[in-house]
Amino acid sequence: MTAIENSQAADPELDVERALERRQKMLAIAVPLGTAVGLILLWQIGVRLFAVPTYIAPAPTDVAYALVDKFPILLANFWPTLYESVLGFVVGNIAAVLIAVAFVHSRTVERAFFPIAVFVNTIPILAIAPILVLIFGPGLTAKVVIAALICFFPTLVNMVRGLQAVSPQALELARILSASKSEIFWKIRLPSSLPFLFSALKIAATTSVIGAIVGEWVGADMGLGALIIDATFNFNSPLLYATVFMSSGLSVLMFATVSIVERLVVRW
Repeated sequence: MTAIENSQAADPELDVERALERRQKMLAIAVPLGTAVGLILLWQIGVRLFAVPTYIAPAPTDVAYALVDKFPILLANFWPTLYESVLGFVVGNIAAVLIAVAFVHSRTVERAFFPIAVFVNTIPILAIAPILVLIFGPGLTAKVVIAALICFFPTLVNMVRGLQAVSPQALELARILSASKSEIFWKIRLPSSLPFLFSALKIAATTSVIGAIVGEWVGADMGLGALIIDATFNFNSPLLYATVFMSSGLSVLMFATVSIVERLVVRW
C-alpha cells in the first residue's frame, strides 16, 4: 500500500464518513420499504377487523393469491399492454422531439402550431379516446395513438425548453467560429437539452401505460385495461386489484428503463 492509502485507511474521520454514507443508503431503502409493509399490514388488519366484503376491498392476502392463481391470465394480458405502451411511447416522443426542433428553428411554425398542441392537450384523454377509436377502429392503432398522444405534450414542452436553454455565450462563440446550424444543433443545443428530455421521458414512460389502458377500456378484448373492466363487472375484486398492481409494475419497469438509459447517456 502507498503512503496515501495507508493514511486513508487509518483516518478515523474517513471511516465515520463512509459509515454515515452506508447508513444513509440503508435508510433510503429501509424507510420506504418499511412504510409499504406497514401500510399493507394496516390494510390487512382493517379489512379483517371490520369484516369488509371481499368484492368491495379484498385483503392483501387475497390479492396475493389472485396474483399467483391468475398469473397466466395476467401475463397474457400484460404483453399487449406492454406492446401498446412501448409503441405509443416511441411514436409520441419521436413526434414531440421532431416538432420541438421545428419550433426552435422557426418562430413562425411555433406561433402557428403551438397553440394547437396546447388545445389538444386540454382535451381529457377519456373524452378523446372514443373519438380515436371511431377513427382508427378498435385495433392496435387507436391504442398506440392514445398512448402517443398522452406522451406528446410534456416531451414537446420540455424539449423546446431544453433546446432553447443554451448559453448565449456558447451560441455567440459558435457563430464566431462559423459553425453551421446543424453543427450548433448537434454539438450545443442537443446536449444541453438532454436533461430536459429525459425528465419528460420519465413522465411519458408512466403516462404511456395510462394511455394504453384507457384505449383498452374503450374497446379491446385483451390487455390489462380490458381485464380491469372484466374484473370490475364480474365483481372479482382480488383480480381487479392484482391487475392494478400489474399495471403499476409495468409503469415502474418503463420508468426504470428510461432512468437506466439516462445514466448511460447523460454523464454530466
